[in-house]
Amino acid sequence: MTGRRRTRSTFLPGLLTRHARKGVLSAGTAVACASILAGCGVVPGTTGDVGDGTITVMTWAPQSTKATNKPGMPAFAHAYARWINAKGGINGRKLNVLTCNDHNDSVAAAKCARRAVKENVVAVVGSYSQYADSFFPSLEGAGIPYIGGYGATNAEFTSPLSYPVNGGQPALLAGLGSALAECGPVALIRPDTIAGDQLPPLLDSGLKAGGHRASNDQRAAEDATEYDGQAEHALRTTSTDTADQGCVVPALGDRNGTFMDSFRRAREDYPEVRTATVLGSVDQTVIDATGGASGPYEGSYITGWYPVASDPRWDGMKQVIREQAFGDNRIDPADAGVQTTWIAYTVFRQIVESIGDGEVSADTVAETLDDGLKVTTGGLTPTLRWQFQDKLAAVGFPRLVNANVTLQVVREGRLVSARKGFVDTTRTLENADLSY
Repeated sequence: MTGRRRTRSTFLPGLLTRHARKGVLSAGTAVACASILAGCGVVPGTTGDVGDGTITVMTWAPQSTKATNKPGMPAFAHAYARWINAKGGINGRKLNVLTCNDHNDSVAAAKCARRAVKENVVAVVGSYSQYADSFFPSLEGAGIPYIGGYGATNAEFTSPLSYPVNGGQPALLAGLGSALAECGPVALIRPDTIAGDQLPPLLDSGLKAGGHRASNDQRAAEDATEYDGQAEHALRTTSTDTADQGCVVPALGDRNGTFMDSFRRAREDYPEVRTATVLGSVDQTVIDATGGASGPYEGSYITGWYPVASDPRWDGMKQVIREQAFGDNRIDPADAGVQTTWIAYTVFRQIVESIGDGEVSADTVAETLDDGLKVTTGGLTPTLRWQFQDKLAAVGFPRLVNANVTLQVVREGRLVSARKGFVDTTRTLENADLSY
């Protein structure tokens, strides 16, 4: 942990005009640019492949790592390209999707970004990476927009070239904290990483909004093979003899299942506590694999960004999977990464359609979004529109335009809606103490 904490950027995109913003290069970006082009007279990524009627984009995510893996996101991006091209493309233009494995590693994430610049992509769409500090400098230097990232880092809500479609971890944890305000003691088990450092104040913002004290923050190795010690400590800090049942919140991504194995063994010696988490750490597949109705997630609250997977609003995404990716077990329609990729490509399609017969380039894509394009997603999110500063700029999230979450619960082994419609976490986040 030594030396990893840093102050969140307070740069507000609204302080610059669009054209001035695109002319700003950090020192690191200038060096990267100089290594690619002599003099930077022409910035890569601003021409695309319009000459042959092809639009090139990139989707990246970690695959085959010991920690977080999102193979369904690039797999679905390829399926989407096959599907849209079979329908004649977007405005008659063929969609070419490049994919990259960021290996859950800062060096690999930077390589993915440099490849995006080299390949002249017009946007990075529907991607996941925990290493925004590694990939954003290259994208910003080349003017390449980042559309529909997973929301894994705060930088996705501060970069002027980021166009998030959900509220990321900030909204999920604030919403979950609000739902858990009636619990007894709350313990948060989260990765001992920079991204993990951002989680406690977000959960606590929701808890405090409901009059609850802050959670007990427990750090854990992101790629551990067992969490016996953390499970024991969580149970000790949340077990009570009162009517106020304690709550344990694992937020370890793909390692949530490993934690729950340890937790299930340890909980027999303690009073009953409730578990709760965020979608992305747990989905229906995980619930089934851990015993369904008799498993540790029964009764758990889970916050997500979107409606439950059984909602008919996902029929369009499921059609793409059925027609172009049937049998590809990397693509799970209930996976939040796959869902985010579908929404991100829905956004990108509307951008290109709004450009019409004009040039589709990184510059025109960003300008279209910055000029106030309103994007609809069939009710999966509110209407999306990105402005230089939004309601959450004051707390360091100027690009967070969708703070809605859904509250779900595990009942009889099935993940179902616990509350009708969306919960808007904007006010909770506005009042959050995020000075970490």
